[in-house]
Amino acid sequence: MKERFGLITLKGQPITLTGNTVQEGDAAPDFQVVDNDLKPFSFSSLKDKVAIITSVPSLDTPVCDLEARRFNQEAAKLGDDVQILVISMDLPFAQKRWCAAAGVNNVLTLSDHKDASFGTEYGVLIKELRLLARAVFVVDRQKIVRYMELVKEVGQEPNYELALDAAKKLL
Repeated sequence: MKERFGLITLKGQPITLTGNTVQEGDAAPDFQVVDNDLKPFSFSSLKDKVAIITSVPSLDTPVCDLEARRFNQEAAKLGDDVQILVISMDLPFAQKRWCAAAGVNNVLTLSDHKDASFGTEYGVLIKELRLLARAVFVVDRQKIVRYMELVKEVGQEPNYELALDAAKKLL
């Protein structure tokens, strides 16, 4: 599996990402994850929508909590033509509990814990921790990546405005 060292840091220390490299203009790879009810979810099943895919290390951490809540608020404003996916390695049970406690219901939280399919297909699997790096991908209706951000320091939030603007331009 392809490895890239030092593209991102965790608390200032360089770490290794494994998996494919996905860039703007690439066809968005399909992936299989699990929803909060343990049902399989394939990205290819998402039809005729613009997708914002955000990966986070764990919803149980402060920055990931903020990010998921922010995207949940924005999802309500974007309408039905945009689907926001929040993917982490958290177990589906923990995601479901977190969503209920946080009142998050406008985004789809998905777990990559079983196969790391998303992490390896999008190159955001952190080798040292088996967690996902913080990243955002905006994918158009034809499944082409139109925007991506790999957040350099795992403990920082993404640039919400750039991601949201990229999604709005595709509507």
